[in-house]
Amino acid sequence: MNKTIFLTAVIMGVLAIGLGAFGAHGLEKLVDADSVATFETGVMYQMYHALFLLILAGFVKISERSKKLVFYLIMTGVLFFSFSIYLLATNSLTTFDFKTIGFITPIGGLLLILGWIVLGYRGFRNFN
Repeated sequence: MNKTIFLTAVIMGVLAIGLGAFGAHGLEKLVDADSVATFETGVMYQMYHALFLLILAGFVKISERSKKLVFYLIMTGVLFFSFSIYLLATNSLTTFDFKTIGFITPIGGLLLILGWIVLGYRGFRNFN
């Protein structure tokens, strides 16, 4: 699982850099400044959690089963949170109204919080 977590973190980081560059250099010509700022929030949280997963991959104080749970919570959280933000920020560029799926953004945020809590709880339990 550690290899999977590590590779996923690297891919998430690469995507965050690419999306951040797009947001800074391409998106500003297509949407308003508020939408660009919203998009950048999604990128920021994606990068934070890519780094989180890099740390998780090497963390030895919790079991592989716990790492797997944290990994799934964080990945689902990033997909729901960051990617819904990307869609909401670019809503004006499509015919589909992504505001109808905006309810998944806070669900994603909750999953990210739960991932941190599970890591904290399971990690803290194993410190001597």
